[in-house]
Amino acid sequence: MSGLREDFKEILRLVRPQSRVLDIGCGEGELLELLAREKGVDGQGLEISPGGVAACLAKGVAAVQGDGDRDLDHFPTQAFDYAILSKTLQQMREPRHVLSELMRIADRAIVSVPNFGHWRVRWALLTTGRMPETKALPEPWWSTPNIHLCTLRDFTALCDELGLRIEACAAVSRGQAARQIDASRPLENWRAETALFLLTRSTPNRAAPAPEEAPRGDLFDR
Repeated sequence: MSGLREDFKEILRLVRPQSRVLDIGCGEGELLELLAREKGVDGQGLEISPGGVAACLAKGVAAVQGDGDRDLDHFPTQAFDYAILSKTLQQMREPRHVLSELMRIADRAIVSVPNFGHWRVRWALLTTGRMPETKALPEPWWSTPNIHLCTLRDFTALCDELGLRIEACAAVSRGQAARQIDASRPLENWRAETALFLLTRSTPNRAAPAPEEAPRGDLFDR
């Protein structure tokens, strides 16, 4: 799978075969197409761009137009095995609410975020006094869609507040293989350019149906 994005490789490794997957901000459906081909998943996408939805449908990927900030509330509880939000949480108006909704909708969430605590970011701030531009954060401050940047330490603290358990975490950099890390280690708050998390509830909802009995998610059931 040469040429495949490193975060996609890691997501492919984490997702179990035949799972029900919701990809929020699915773009043109590349990840869902990959997961369907390699893991046989039942994938559905939510994408704000009409062009992205059209591209998904042209590939045979189920997707509807919607806004992750507003429309997650319409999905049934535990309708999916995995909810994926790749490099998008920092663009949400209410990231705390979005993360809570991911864990309501699915048994597990896969979330990746750029790390504003990375050493290149810190060095750029120290030496230039300006908002950094890096491989993970390539756009200038006045045009970036990122409105809620965070460090690994910030993200793990939010997970603690929400009662989420970090089941796995990998540092992901363009052109390099994903590296498994302990996100709670202070050193990784300097080293990891982008981190990809597999999240579960610390305390499972005992009243909820087991995964195989959970209702199927229907993006068209609004």
